[in-house]
Amino acid sequence: MDSLREQLLILFSTPVYLVAIGLELLITHFHLRKAVYTVKDTLINLYFNIFNTAVDILCRLFYLAALQAIFNKMTFGHWQYSDISYWLFLLILVDFAFYWMHRFDHEIRLFWAVHVTHHSSEEFNFTTGFRSSILEPVYRFVYFIPITLLGFHPIDILFMYSLTQIWGTFVHTKLIGNMGRFIEYIFVTPSHHRVHHASNDRYLDKNMGMFLIIWDRMFGTFQKELTAEEYEPIHYGITKKIERPNAFRLVFHEWIQLYKDANQKGLTFHQRLLYIFGPPGYSHDSSRATTKDLQKSFARKKKL
Repeated sequence: MDSLREQLLILFSTPVYLVAIGLELLITHFHLRKAVYTVKDTLINLYFNIFNTAVDILCRLFYLAALQAIFNKMTFGHWQYSDISYWLFLLILVDFAFYWMHRFDHEIRLFWAVHVTHHSSEEFNFTTGFRSSILEPVYRFVYFIPITLLGFHPIDILFMYSLTQIWGTFVHTKLIGNMGRFIEYIFVTPSHHRVHHASNDRYLDKNMGMFLIIWDRMFGTFQKELTAEEYEPIHYGITKKIERPNAFRLVFHEWIQLYKDANQKGLTFHQRLLYIFGPPGYSHDSSRATTKDLQKSFARKKKL
């Protein structure tokens, strides 16, 4: 039954993705006269999605067994999965777990080295959502352990995560503008996610949610998309361009740089740890800037 549910989800979502991508391609190319797709970028996005799926399938053999063992022996209680409250609470908890995983992916360099692949495209379209962080399935399940302890079935947790990912894919588009006050206040929208993928100083590390934007509003990571009159146009991608980008460098360029930084001569043990577990952009000699540094600098310039 659980396997059938996963298969039905894939069966439903795949044609929807194809139709959405086709419509976006036609509208932007023929009606708006804007090129938001390139062949190379799209192929890379699909390649990473296939690779991520393969790693996820391999890891699932381990982490599903681990979560099931926790569920069988360590849970504080069991929910009735036929109850609608079960699925509602599960949705909220899975999205809350994703928010913190995503936030740590941005704020801890070790995890940013994994996640940066997703942000490496300078395009922004539905297929950008397929540019998955290949190694994320290795540790993602850790964030699901507290939900399992609360008595939610591991297979249901994974199903809900897959379900919210569909929404998370469809917010990767330039075509949809403001969706109205109610939706914009509660849910993650394309407007919110355009901000998230921006490399502009003001927009860095904002709007971490997958389905609900309320976590960003609660924990201080929300940023509204501003008009051209209010702020500069959005620039997609990462702050430092990757030289000679290819599949290998898109995945491992940050790992290579992290290794070089942490192994510099003359560093203290604490400084080496900060290069690994500190924020991206940390440097012991202040030669680089973290997101907080960049945003403080932006705030000072705005006051002048």
